Amino acid sequence: MRKYKFLLIGALVLSLAACGEEKETVETSANSNSTEEVEQNETVVDVKPVTFKDALGYDHEFEAVPGSIATLNPGIMDILLELDANIIGRPTIHADMSSEIQAIQEIGNPHEPSFEQIVSLNPEVLIVPPSFQRFASTLEATGIKVVYENMDSLEGIKETITRYGEVFGNVEKAKQLIAEIDSAATKSTDSTKKALIVYGAPGTYLAALDNSLYGDILKAAGGNNIAADLPALDKYPTYASLSAEKIVEGNPQIIMLITHSDPNVVKEGFETQMNENAAWKNLDAVKNGQIIILPSQLFDNPGTQVVEALDYMRDLLEKAEATN
Repeated sequence: MRKYKFLLIGALVLSLAACGEEKETVETSANSNSTEEVEQNETVVDVKPVTFKDALGYDHEFEAVPGSIATLNPGIMDILLELDANIIGRPTIHADMSSEIQAIQEIGNPHEPSFEQIVSLNPEVLIVPPSFQRFASTLEATGIKVVYENMDSLEGIKETITRYGEVFGNVEKAKQLIAEIDSAATKSTDSTKKALIVYGAPGTYLAALDNSLYGDILKAAGGNNIAADLPALDKYPTYASLSAEKIVEGNPQIIMLITHSDPNVVKEGFETQMNENAAWKNLDAVKNGQIIILPSQLFDNPGTQVVEALDYMRDLLEKAEATN
């Protein structure tokens, strides 16, 4: 009997020990699974500082990729949207807009910015043209970083795309956009298609020179700018005063108007000015009805839409040549 008692006690001890080991194993397994689950749910964010120079050579440094951007330039807005940046403030646009752009808060233009709207949005970065420098201190005092971009040539547009492709970690997309611009710019060869591009505002008409964005687009589209040799204005170095003598001498096959104002008013005023000088009536462009208003959505700071602008101008040049 005593022997059986010892055997029973021994079995009970072994049973309790086994239960303890099983419990410990379960708890260890549970703890292990819990640790693994926590590790899986934790997202490790590799935050790296972002540094770059803007078009005026100013250095900018951010602790991480800027999370909110505002801009007064339609072309910059277009580029940033393509590169998936978070735009919370956009320029005033008079042309048709997508619902995506309409949903972004309007903040004015470089000449008439809405400081109240910009400050209320409080973007990390405000991207503006160099002409905005006279306003910059007002916003920088609020902690908003002002960055300058100047896309006055095809090369300038490509440089801007490259810069922000790197800033927003979308380098491959930036390369794709640049390749599309290069492809559009190599479709044409030099030709004798003579053209004049006029920047117009009510009462003011200036000829675009080769060093302007419009002059660069014209050259890439295969046109010959008859205003190329006109002296640049001190205040606007990419434009020249209209010289009736030089224009009559150059005899453009097409005259293209670009404006930030009402295009019909500008065209009417320009035609009135031409009618005051009988010599203009003999221009090929006038005789063949080739005075064209360039669509602002393609030519007013076009950004990546410069591809469409090149194709549009190329078509205009070919039609103008066919009429002569």
